[in-house]
Amino acid sequence: MNISEQDFRFMTEGITSDLIQMLMDRKHQTLSQAIAAVYNSNVYSALMRPSTGLYAQSSGYIYHYLTKELDIEHTSDKCLAH
Repeated sequence: MNISEQDFRFMTEGITSDLIQMLMDRKHQTLSQAIAAVYNSNVYSALMRPSTGLYAQSSGYIYHYLTKELDIEHTSDKCLAH
């Protein structure tokens, strides 16, 4: 799919905002926590590469993969603490 830079930026900004809001609503994260979680994720990195086509997916679909990534990181952090 060929997309203009302006359309790509518009779509990814909307999805990013949705993901942050979803983390705040569903995972009870603060705004700062949610922003850091999204921007530091592999999912966000993939979203920002047009070649992945992730920008064309729904925010809910992307949120599913984001939470899987965050849950894995959270589990790894717990294991390392013991």
